[in-house]
Amino acid sequence: MSVVDALRARSNNRCELCQSEKELTVYAVPPNSEEREEDSLLVCEKCSQQLNKKEELAPTHWACLNESMWSEIPAVQVVSWRMLNRLRHESWAADAIDMMFFDEATMAWAKATGDHENSAEVELHRDSNGTPLHDGDNVVLTKTLDVKGSSLNAKLGTVVKGIKLVPDNFEQIEGKIEGQTIVILTKYLRKN
Repeated sequence: MSVVDALRARSNNRCELCQSEKELTVYAVPPNSEEREEDSLLVCEKCSQQLNKKEELAPTHWACLNESMWSEIPAVQVVSWRMLNRLRHESWAADAIDMMFFDEATMAWAKATGDHENSAEVELHRDSNGTPLHDGDNVVLTKTLDVKGSSLNAKLGTVVKGIKLVPDNFEQIEGKIEGQTIVILTKYLRKN
């Protein structure tokens, strides 16, 4: 039986955190990078995006942790504890953390990434208006830009289609203007 099949059977084909039945994927709980049944859980797209810090945390969505934190599956317990810690500014999450108890090995796993020390804030690529950007979005330049090392002059109002986010710099995207791929600062564009 594959890992996905085992997780689907274990979870009754539902997200093991919020019980959603939509768009389920395997989440390998860090620092374990292999998809093994004991180190993974089945999560919906919304949980996955927020776990991976691709979307801002929605505290109301994570109220589901009041149930999932009681799971007998260590991977679900670890993820529940980490997310409750990221939401610790919410009174219900702080209360839930106080109720949780782990054996030493599970607690060591839960603390292994240090994610529990992070705040709920998520670094996202945002345009000049604060709107989140995603790979493939179309944007409009809000300023005329001279492209360094080129005679190209990107004019105000130019539409840049199908952008690519620069993974390790939240203030930059890559896009093509006149067939040339350039890096553009997010503060000089808005989502189209």
